[in-house]
Amino acid sequence: MNKFFANRSVVSVIRRAIEVIRNEGFVEFYKKIHNRISPKLQSSSKIFEAPEEDYAKWIQMYATLQDADREVINNRIGQLQTHPLISIVMPTYNPPLPFLHEAINSIIQQLYPYWELCIADDASTDDGVKEALNKYANQDPRIKVFFRENNGHISAASNSALHMASGQWVALMDQDDLISEDALYRVAELINKDAGLKLIYSDEDKIDVNGKRIRPYFKPDWNLDLFYSHNLISHLGVFHKDTLVSIGGFQEGLDGSQDYDLALRFVEVISEHAIGHIPRVLYHWRIHEQSTAQNPDAKPYAMIAGERAINEHLARKGIKGHVSLMKYGYRPKYDLPELLPDVSLIIPTKNNLKLIESCIKSIREKSTYKNYEIILVDNGSTEENVLSYYQAITNEKNIRLIEFPGEFNYSAMNNYAVQFATGQILGLLNNDIEVISPDWMEELISHALRDEIGAVGAKLLYPNNTIQHSGVLLGVAGLANHAHRHFDSTAYGYYGRGALVNNYSAVTGACLFIKKSLYLEAGGLDEKNLKISYNDIDFCLRLVKLGYRNLYNPWAILYHHESASRGYDRNPEAEKQFLDESTYFQQKWVDFIDHDPMYNVNLSSTKEDFSLSWPPRIELV
Repeated sequence: MNKFFANRSVVSVIRRAIEVIRNEGFVEFYKKIHNRISPKLQSSSKIFEAPEEDYAKWIQMYATLQDADREVINNRIGQLQTHPLISIVMPTYNPPLPFLHEAINSIIQQLYPYWELCIADDASTDDGVKEALNKYANQDPRIKVFFRENNGHISAASNSALHMASGQWVALMDQDDLISEDALYRVAELINKDAGLKLIYSDEDKIDVNGKRIRPYFKPDWNLDLFYSHNLISHLGVFHKDTLVSIGGFQEGLDGSQDYDLALRFVEVISEHAIGHIPRVLYHWRIHEQSTAQNPDAKPYAMIAGERAINEHLARKGIKGHVSLMKYGYRPKYDLPELLPDVSLIIPTKNNLKLIESCIKSIREKSTYKNYEIILVDNGSTEENVLSYYQAITNEKNIRLIEFPGEFNYSAMNNYAVQFATGQILGLLNNDIEVISPDWMEELISHALRDEIGAVGAKLLYPNNTIQHSGVLLGVAGLANHAHRHFDSTAYGYYGRGALVNNYSAVTGACLFIKKSLYLEAGGLDEKNLKISYNDIDFCLRLVKLGYRNLYNPWAILYHHESASRGYDRNPEAEKQFLDESTYFQQKWVDFIDHDPMYNVNLSSTKEDFSLSWPPRIELV
């Protein structure tokens, strides 16, 4: 099956799909897409990371510069329209001297020569540190050193280094870390491509005491809700100098998360369009016993300071809510209004008493939120027990039944039901959904009410307690697929993305909450071109185009008995419809499918587990 997905051209994927369907039948094709052979449980590690051996090989193949590559880069540097001076700010205090030497040498060895290194030593007690810093300053005029008389901790030392900076841009670097030799070139290249940028960040990895690189973090493009869950910017973070000075530099008293606080205050005064991401590992974060890279518990004050920094940010923005510290990040909670909104739960259905009865029973018995109505959209049920069930439950005030005769058209059924919905919030639900977490509606509503949020999705589990949905990835294992599928329900996922509130380009319509006004603004689901397939993804992408962020909330947890209600269509008409809708979706959203901004080109396009891409979908030089 991997051969089927090997070609990264989506057009060729569609063509190959047609061949498979002709040779093996639609049922087998559908099963291959949705149930590819993969580990049923991926729970050996809470955080999913690339195996060390794989990453070492990947670096050798795709991320190691040769002399010819350096020559190409040097030529490109000469052709840049502007050569912005980048000031690297580095506070020091009693660093292990071998690590300090490696850190500074990684800057000296930069292919891009237009930099200055601003080091502020925070009254180190090791005389060897002062001697080493003076030696570097004497050897290279681009290296500036300031020796503080009193120890003021990292924020004060960082401000001292910032005061020396004369460049238009400021990059933050720790005293024992490394940057790749092309790091500053990549930054300068992006600045030349987009003059409106004010903040740039890159991917990163860890480097141990022996120089071995491990645990790469390939990040999405700007993802504000993930940024509220952990410091997405972190390393390498590069800030526009004038803007940085205008917000007052580093705030003292938040040592350990001073860079997180700085970034939070920085993004308050710039547009999200002024934030650029470089999908390359430009920064190597040193691992040793005292570093948070090795063990976050080594500096618990840093995580506590981060919690304070986010909460102060939310308060400054007038956002009613707070974050709380967890083991693997921060959990944001947004306050519900005093006047709780009504919710209309829309459930398309046909026959199959066991499913719809289980769905409604779980909603009514397990949900702690009570301001809701259930709208059943029946597509011509004929089973007597189902009809009797309808008659019994629709006598109750918060359950309504509306008829939608004719062919099954999921988009049209939902759009039709919205006309009858009285709720401020719509909840689209499949009839094979079953509630697990009692406060699932509160969790989804609290985000759906936010002005900038579009569709809100839940964490959906298979009945065997593995993940069915934790956000949608575009262009992965086909046109679209679910992140972390088949991971254990307790797994954190890739750098916590399965267990943290964060943004995806799309979420599944099996459980999707949205303001009714926004649903109407976006035009509802496409009932003409996408009657059955990809209508939820198309809807979410239209919300993105309108300027909204779609969001995955892992704290709303439900079972999804996937495809239990309709099964697999075998007839030729269904096969043709699926192919027609796939082709339409692919042609309309080819840019997202080729590059999902909430994913990363260095991660797999054939698996939903955030494993490495062989090769990455990016120019290697």
